[in-house]
Amino acid sequence: VMKLNPQQAPLYGDSVITVQLTEEDKVEDDVVFYLVFTGSTVQHCTSTRKINPGSLETISPGHDCCETVKVALCASREGHPVLVVAEESFQFVQDEAYDAAQFLATCAGNQQALNFTRFLDRSRPPAADVDFLDEKVALAFRHLKLPAEWNVLGADQSLTDDIPRETLMHFAVRLGLLRLTWFLLQQPGGRGALSIRNNEGATPVSLALERGYQKLHQLLTEEEAREPDSWSTLSHTVYSGDYSVKHHRKLNVYMLTAEA
Repeated sequence: VMKLNPQQAPLYGDSVITVQLTEEDKVEDDVVFYLVFTGSTVQHCTSTRKINPGSLETISPGHDCCETVKVALCASREGHPVLVVAEESFQFVQDEAYDAAQFLATCAGNQQALNFTRFLDRSRPPAADVDFLDEKVALAFRHLKLPAEWNVLGADQSLTDDIPRETLMHFAVRLGLLRLTWFLLQQPGGRGALSIRNNEGATPVSLALERGYQKLHQLLTEEEAREPDSWSTLSHTVYSGDYSVKHHRKLNVYMLTAEA
């Protein structure tokens, strides 16, 4: 039996899972361990890294639905067949960050909802919470299957740039969400949102300046702004047909996802 900790992960993945091995599985250095997650429609295979002789670390894959899946721990050694050494169940769940990303995605053009996000800002969360929120919501947003016509400015493209309004970009900048701002910049309407003034006449750019968010201001104003360092700790994905490969740079763990 192996122990997985935690035994669940949010749908968007990218969280650390520790695998405790039993005595008999603690083996020589030339054995490589993989975890295979089998869901109802997709399967993921992740590499692991050894923390010590009795435990491994990996990154949870992003999954396509909330369900309990089977996880197999496989051991491979050059010249030997791959062995399944243990099995365990694991749960993918929809968490608050996922709910928040869905809410934000659907209210991109909804002024009442965006004004609600302004109200939230008055309770300025501490920096550590902001960083946590930023990472989780950006990951969840990236995992959402956004419709092809989705736009940072909402569905009503007839609104001209000179109509004052709140945008998702104002929201992300006001809270100092660096990763989410970077993500939104890459989406349709992201760059356009930078010049839109709200009812007080503030643009996302002027908000960043006014609040003293230097990194964020740089991100919004530099021609060739590179992705923020904080983003580079997250996984990078490459798609090919029914397959996708993710590389988690911080842990140097790879994930292969395929239609089951």
